[in-house]
Amino acid sequence: MNAHARPEAAPALRREDSEGIAVLTLDRPQSRNPLSEAMLAALAESFTAIAADRSVKAVVLAAEGPVFCAGHDLKEMSAHRADPDRGRAYFTDVLGRCSGVMQQITALPQPVIAAVEGTATAAGCQLVASCDLAVAGDAARFCTPGVHIGLFCSTPMVALTRNLSAKHAMEMLLLGEMVPAEEAARMGLVNRVVAAGSALREAKRLAAVIASKSTATIRIGKRAFYEQREMDLAEAYDHASAVMVENMLARDAEEGIGAFVEKRAPVWEG
Repeated sequence: MNAHARPEAAPALRREDSEGIAVLTLDRPQSRNPLSEAMLAALAESFTAIAADRSVKAVVLAAEGPVFCAGHDLKEMSAHRADPDRGRAYFTDVLGRCSGVMQQITALPQPVIAAVEGTATAAGCQLVASCDLAVAGDAARFCTPGVHIGLFCSTPMVALTRNLSAKHAMEMLLLGEMVPAEEAARMGLVNRVVAAGSALREAKRLAAVIASKSTATIRIGKRAFYEQREMDLAEAYDHASAVMVENMLARDAEEGIGAFVEKRAPVWEG
């Protein structure tokens, strides 16, 4: 058996919790960790559970094997071309579920950090772009290759255009070329590049820093970040000001400011 093989009955996604950090690992390396029906269902279920889990302060998304995520399971999708509607209903359902998972990441109270080794392509690249932060091993590569097979990466485009400049996003979408980790960092797709094999360790380190902060403050800040980004300038300032007033009145802000003034470590209530 291949060293990376997993029994088909085994979960597509593993979850391991430690010290307030939930590590979710895509665990279908033999098929390049695709966003199959099973994987999408597992991610959706895990994010739903984590959203309600007050013990989790940060999430790390990693993958088993040499490929982070190859995107949609094209074999699974192509099988439905034999449906009476040529797969229209199935494609609509799967793409809708994938979009739902990406939006779950944005809506999750806890920050999500991608730890990328190997390649992240198509919807796999979308998955990385949808995370709040991303760390890449220096051998990692990113690509939206749909143009090579007559399928423009329109849904990955949504996440890319919210992370990269317009021209960088269009370059990836129009050319479909592999982007090395260092270039992905320059474009804004990932936050930092580390030695190959070190992405998970660095992502956990960042998660631990986040976990040391007030969970209430992080929750407020993440939500406000994504809300204001979709507003015009004046509306964004009004919204951010209102959020900050409520934040100032929160117990953890009172404690944090008091601790700063008194030169002591804060005791967060969350």
